[in-house]
Amino acid sequence: MTTSTRSTVVGVFADRGQAQEAVRALKQAGFRDDQIGVVAQGHEKDATDNATGSKAAEGSVIGATTGAGVGALWALGIAAGMLPAIGPVVAGGLLMSVLASAGGAAAAGAIVGSLIGLGIPEEEAHYYEGEFKAGRTLVTVKAEGREAEAWSILHRHGAYNRQTSAVHATTATRTEAGQTMQLHEEHLHAHKTPVETGEVRVRKEVITEQQNISVPVTREEVVVERRQATGHASTTNIHEGEEIRIPVMEEKVHVDKEAVVKEEVSVGKRRVTDTEHVSGTVRKEQVKVEQEGDVDVRSSTVTPKRIDK
Repeated sequence: MTTSTRSTVVGVFADRGQAQEAVRALKQAGFRDDQIGVVAQGHEKDATDNATGSKAAEGSVIGATTGAGVGALWALGIAAGMLPAIGPVVAGGLLMSVLASAGGAAAAGAIVGSLIGLGIPEEEAHYYEGEFKAGRTLVTVKAEGREAEAWSILHRHGAYNRQTSAVHATTATRTEAGQTMQLHEEHLHAHKTPVETGEVRVRKEVITEQQNISVPVTREEVVVERRQATGHASTTNIHEGEEIRIPVMEEKVHVDKEAVVKEEVSVGKRRVTDTEHVSGTVRKEQVKVEQEGDVDVRSSTVTPKRIDK
């Protein structure tokens, strides 16, 4: 469905119950009552009060639905079949100004003008008028920039429009006894939650070890040399106790300790992506056709046309 040129989305429902669920979903999505319009044929039944012979009961329902919001309208009985016989019933603010005072054929004819006023092309508006006359329920949404979202909600609850009518006509036979069954299946969805799996602590501790180093040292030695004299007479008298003192030096090793930086340790975290395989049991619904007696059953599979959004 293309919504780029207009803001009004129209959905046609063959089942009023599905239309009701679609309206609820629209309201839950944030669409207001004055953005949603509902048009449905009244049931052909006598609304005369059996006790008084008047149509007071009919008038009370008409008055209530004319001024009510969408939720109140459905509560008054659109799904239960408690609609007045006067013709269409309108909810919301979109079609109210044109259709609220019209009844029967007049209201049906006014649908085309109302839809054209909302930006629907005339040819398409006539199509929706025909669907209304055939007993379908119309739901309109003044989407205001949320056209794709509005159509998705309507379509999800069984709506079709002029663009998808061919698919609808193939997949759902339009007979009075026609019913639709939806098949569901469960899908697995994986959700990731960060959990703490452990902790790493990095700390320092001091250990003692014996270290040996070699240090070259210097020391002095006394060298005594004796030489043979010439035997000449000496002028020095002999003295007792004459001595020579020579200090002898050597280097001593002293050990000092100082702390030096040997290496640096950096601590941090990084993300590593792994793949985990998860599995689960899911259920899905299948159709089982059972027949009794002489009944012909034909089945076919139809691939819906692609809908541009």
